Amino acid sequence: MAKEGQSGLDSIAGVLTGVAAEGLTPIDGWNPPFCGDLDMRIAADGTWSYLKTPIGRPALVKLFASVLKREGDKYFLVTPVEKCGIQVEDAPFLAVELNIEQSTAGRVLRFRTNVDDWVSCGPQHALRFEPERGTGGLKPYLHVRRDLWAKVTRALFFDLVAIGEEREVEGSAMFGVMSMGAFFPMAPAEQVREFA
Repeated sequence: MAKEGQSGLDSIAGVLTGVAAEGLTPIDGWNPPFCGDLDMRIAADGTWSYLKTPIGRPALVKLFASVLKREGDKYFLVTPVEKCGIQVEDAPFLAVELNIEQSTAGRVLRFRTNVDDWVSCGPQHALRFEPERGTGGLKPYLHVRRDLWAKVTRALFFDLVAIGEEREVEGSAMFGVMSMGAFFPMAPAEQVREFA
């Protein structure tokens, strides 16, 4: 993969487009050699940049997102023959839209990411809530695929709080949300009552 200038970005895209055209997407089975780090970054607000310049083509961002892989705390773009490191400030995706649906299994929370993936929250795609440093608040995340997570936007977090409920979890009253029969605790119910 070339690593400089717009031609470098086009070169990367060309390799990935060729892979996508062949219908090859099982990146978990690919184990190519590491080819170094790219000057590519996913900012906390979901913006993808190459050489410190935002990538303005949504189709290109979606293409890169389709071959993003995480190993431990590191992120890589992979093809069958190359693996290049990139930087991720927080989570690689943002959850930007929420649809609340009813099914025979009960409520289903369906999220759309900033790269247009639709993810149904449930046992396979969990929500997790982490303490936010310095604010006492929570940062919500949704599992998308392959140990890749989407940070849930603030507006959607408020929507989740609005439909939240109390349940007992391992003997403690917890506040959280249900989706596809699974309960995702946010915080002890007692804490939530203090802020209500």
